[in-house]
Amino acid sequence: MKIPRDVGGEELAKLLMRYGYKITRQTGSHLRMTDEQGHHVTIPKHGSLKVGTLNNILNDIACHLQMDKQMLVRELFY
Repeated sequence: MKIPRDVGGEELAKLLMRYGYKITRQTGSHLRMTDEQGHHVTIPKHGSLKVGTLNNILNDIACHLQMDKQMLVRELFY
């Protein structure tokens, strides 16, 4: 399953709230989100994230949640 190409930083932040992430800080054009276990993810607050950036964020979250990245993509975007 392909990663969507038109996902913005704020949209991704809203989607990650399903998994318990909350915005804990904003510095300039970046959001820091933290879950209940203290796992931090930094998301650029850009209109459309680069595919590599989005891929790295999703890999990090999938690893932390101990789930397959494709399953995470399916649950978030489809």
